[in-house]
Amino acid sequence: GVQPPVRGLRASPRARSAMPSWVIDRYGCNEVLRFTRNMVFPTILFPNEVIIKVHAASLNPIDLSMRSGYGATALNMKRDPLKLKSAGDEFPLTLGRDVSGVVMECGLSVSYFKPGDEVWAAIPPWKQGTLSEFVVASGNEVSFKPKRLRHTEAASLPYVGLTAWSAVNQVGGLNQSNCSGKRVLILGASGGVGTFAVQLVKAWGAHVTAVCSHDASTLMKKLGADDVIDYKSGNLEEQLKTLPLFDFILDNVGGSTEKWALDLLKKWSGATYVTLVTPFLINMDKLGVADGMLQTGFTVGSKTVKHLFKGVHYRWAFFMPSGPSLDEIAELVDSGKIQPVIDQVFSFSEVPKAFLKLEGGHARGKTVIDVISKK
Repeated sequence: GVQPPVRGLRASPRARSAMPSWVIDRYGCNEVLRFTRNMVFPTILFPNEVIIKVHAASLNPIDLSMRSGYGATALNMKRDPLKLKSAGDEFPLTLGRDVSGVVMECGLSVSYFKPGDEVWAAIPPWKQGTLSEFVVASGNEVSFKPKRLRHTEAASLPYVGLTAWSAVNQVGGLNQSNCSGKRVLILGASGGVGTFAVQLVKAWGAHVTAVCSHDASTLMKKLGADDVIDYKSGNLEEQLKTLPLFDFILDNVGGSTEKWALDLLKKWSGATYVTLVTPFLINMDKLGVADGMLQTGFTVGSKTVKHLFKGVHYRWAFFMPSGPSLDEIAELVDSGKIQPVIDQVFSFSEVPKAFLKLEGGHARGKTVIDVISKK
């Protein structure tokens, strides 16, 4: 029979030291992606960590950014705050932030999970990613996978779900008890974050106006958007100005939109504009770390003050890993209020193809990698 695991030892007596993984050895275009069978097997370094056997992963725009080296300054500072390693030590680097899979072993202080549990998580960008057979995560980043989803479906949600959650709930202050009847505008509604945000505020009873390209309007209606506006048909600004003012705007697009979109908010009523397009990582790369932080702080400060005089709140949001938030998201999924929106599922051998698909843009929903099917 199988020996029961002895606490304090590994949950799996294994002699493995390597695993299959997709890695990059330098930043660049798609040809930097390399498949290897001898990526270092993850080890538990902290007592709150778990090792997850990856069943499925999915791609997000941040994977393209990281492949190209965007944000490398900031991420390396986070990986190695004391600057103990030499430059280039971040390689080989595994991309992929989303995981749905099964807990394989647990650190000594993990009481919430045990080997065999089906879980999902979004792994922060300064850690090795999920395009790999196994990945290590902190227990506080992990949550039980929604029961009604298969792994390939579940893997599509954590990163975009937590990004939307951070923007709408933590930064934007919306929740199930204050959303009823609020008018919400979502710019860039057909991407991964957008499709999640539409369903989330809809589940909480808001009236949702979704802005996307025309070919996504059927999808938007299916997800429950009340008004769908095609940003290509005529002047978007003019179209939106004919509508009643909004209580909340979520901006996934950024750029010139900001100049006029704030005027679409109700004044002096606590209305909030939250943008996910932050110059934080770009500034870090251009200006170096300390200056990058200063400049970023200055931009946020001056923008916030400027808009407060106009009677609206202006906020930035970004992805934050969180097991507890994923627990709440799992509840919404299992109660049928949020469903995954998947554009295409690729096998583990097709990762470069999946990156090309993501790079082509205009996906309706997520690009998922089925890691476990070894075809």
